[in-house]
Amino acid sequence: MLATLRHYPLAVNLLLASAFLLTLGRAITLPYLVIYLTSHYGLDVSAVGAVIGGALVAGSVLSLYGGYLTDRLSPYRLILGFTGCFVAGFVGMCLTSSLTVFFLFLVAFNFAYSVIDVVAKASFGRLLPDHEQARVFSLRYTLINIAYAVGPFMGAGLAGVSLQLPFMLSALLGVVFLGLYALYGDRHLSGPEAASEGFSFMRVGQVLLKDRRLVCFTVGGILSAVVFGQFTAYLSQYLVLTSDPQQVYAVISTVLAVNASVVIGLQYAVGKHIDAQRLTPWLIVGLALFLAGLVGFSVAHSLTAWALAMFIFTLGEIIVFPAEYMFIDRIAPTHLRGMYYAAQNLSNLGGALGPVVCGLALAWLAPAAMFYVLAAFLVVGGALYVLGGSLAEKVG
Repeated sequence: MLATLRHYPLAVNLLLASAFLLTLGRAITLPYLVIYLTSHYGLDVSAVGAVIGGALVAGSVLSLYGGYLTDRLSPYRLILGFTGCFVAGFVGMCLTSSLTVFFLFLVAFNFAYSVIDVVAKASFGRLLPDHEQARVFSLRYTLINIAYAVGPFMGAGLAGVSLQLPFMLSALLGVVFLGLYALYGDRHLSGPEAASEGFSFMRVGQVLLKDRRLVCFTVGGILSAVVFGQFTAYLSQYLVLTSDPQQVYAVISTVLAVNASVVIGLQYAVGKHIDAQRLTPWLIVGLALFLAGLVGFSVAHSLTAWALAMFIFTLGEIIVFPAEYMFIDRIAPTHLRGMYYAAQNLSNLGGALGPVVCGLALAWLAPAAMFYVLAAFLVVGGALYVLGGSLAEKVG
């Protein structure tokens, strides 16, 4: 992996650095927002969920406009501006005593993170040839998962001293990246073609809705993300209902460790072999592994069984994520690449919906049936993926 990083130009390495540093900042603070909102504002669990979930959804939806800006403005200016917004979001959350203002800063931070994510993915397509796409997307996803593996432990140590410290370190990481990019970022990185000029945001939205490939893939992504977007949340819901607290902690710790280990150890090795010309078969394999993992969860009664099911589930994850990015890059017109990636970010809505769907399933059905409800979402989402892929092949 390090040899590959040395192979890339500085512009690509800086974009990869944004994925690691900004995700690390996110991972340091987000796990402790529940504690912070409970202790600082006296909110109950349902209100905390509304605040955090509402901010995540708002950030994802707003990222559509960020994609529109990506197709019109310089990547250099956008990354600097939204990294500044990222920093301001954490500083503002730390300093304010108003819940309303806190929520607005939380939305601003999520919006900024989503836009930088879109700008980076769109820029990879301009900086690297097609045959490098799988490699760079897998490498980027590996760095993101390393950040998510390390961040909560750093946040735990800081939160034990003061609940404000995770916010300050997250802001500091943003400042570090802001300084690096201001000094070494490519000011001349080519933006979108002039063909996009004069298109209003609404007009671009109409263009996207007419692309059936994108619609199929976006809706399929939302439905599939119900399964893999927030898997720890619904596994916790299931385990709380079926196990004692000690078993819940043991299982969640085990599956998180397995997930992080497999992603960090195998993501780059597997992802670099994904063929841009055979994305649909790869997606089918990945979704089949997700299904097998869900079946494994439904019958697991030992830590070994939970670990094996999570291993299979995670193999699906390391295939589907880079394949999704490559599909969008394949179908996106050069001058609308940002909007296409922003549309893909709407799959985060599925992640937010997952705990709601699973809560209803657990309330009305036998506990294990929750996994078969999730499997139904995955099958429908997978069918839309396949339909979008077949439409792309016809157009291609």
